[in-house]
Amino acid sequence: MRAKAPRIRPAGSVAGVSHDGAVGGASGQPSLMAAYLGVICDLDGVVYRGPDAIPYAVSALNDVSRLRPLCFATNNASRTPGEVATQLRSLGLTVEDAAVVTSAQAGAQLLAAELPSGSAVLAVGGPGVPAALAAVGLVVTREPEQARAVLQGWGRDVRVDDLARAAVAIAHGARWVATNTDRTLPTPQGLVPGNGTLVSAVAEATGREPEVVGKPHAPLYLAAAERLAAAPELLLAVGDRLDTDIIGATAVGADSLWVLGGVDGFLSLVGSPARPTYAAHDLRALLDPPVRVERLDPASWACGDVRLSIVSGRVSAAADGVTIDMSAVPGNQLAALAATVVLDLRGQSASYDLAVSLATEFDRVLGHSAGVNRHRVEDTRPQ
Repeated sequence: MRAKAPRIRPAGSVAGVSHDGAVGGASGQPSLMAAYLGVICDLDGVVYRGPDAIPYAVSALNDVSRLRPLCFATNNASRTPGEVATQLRSLGLTVEDAAVVTSAQAGAQLLAAELPSGSAVLAVGGPGVPAALAAVGLVVTREPEQARAVLQGWGRDVRVDDLARAAVAIAHGARWVATNTDRTLPTPQGLVPGNGTLVSAVAEATGREPEVVGKPHAPLYLAAAERLAAAPELLLAVGDRLDTDIIGATAVGADSLWVLGGVDGFLSLVGSPARPTYAAHDLRALLDPPVRVERLDPASWACGDVRLSIVSGRVSAAADGVTIDMSAVPGNQLAALAATVVLDLRGQSASYDLAVSLATEFDRVLGHSAGVNRHRVEDTRPQ
């Protein structure tokens, strides 16, 4: 009897399966998203990368939105929800401004609940930060001595002077809230410093740490769940970052779909404590039935008609008993298999090096090159 892999319920897309909504393709089984009352979707690295849509994202999400409510929750605080929604519509998505929730909004709501209306708050970041503060009745100031609080988010034009003003306000006793602490931001040119690097500079100058509202912390996900009028455990969270999207979903009790369009690949998964509920190459997985990966024995796993086996430290693929090139396995099906293999192997010192080697190969085959470097992975080796 085949032993079922207990650690992940991967989502896959099998060749030839159509995407017809709540019922998943030729099998007639319910789609992955049919099990949930709504979907919370990340943006950078999931829907788009820079100005360009990620393949299959727009068509898949438009199909999803006809069957379940969608909310887009982003740690990127630089733009207003209206600006984000405008970009999404320009890519072909059918979306209203109210379907977008930003970490700047989550931070502003937190401060509005604590401070009297009209309180002065120093805003650091792009236009989304002061707009969120004004929307909840707080007054934006550039004078650090007047600020009751500081709301710090990412912005393309943030300068050293902005960080200095924040540091002075915090030194004078201002409440400090950071929208997020993502170390990097994916762009078409590669990863660039994210808000976490700017927050670190202020923390170094002040000796203080902010309260953080963006993923993986609860406030942003809870704001998105409120927007969808459903408890987090009844929702599916979709994201590309293990340390924010996936760990944050787990923290609020939501299931998660990890996709490979952004920062993290399988090498990242080796070194992360995250355990996504599902894994997929792209968002078409939302419209297909969730597929199960079974561990057949210590060195082989099966997903549908595809089997991955490890022989002498190398992985090989077979379909219906015939050896095939791993690149011939449909992307979502291979992502499901690869995630389970890595999760099964990463936690044991004896198989850790094998997990790193296989993760590198999975990233290569699936075209992912933005994962963490080897040094960060080595820091997580089991003792």
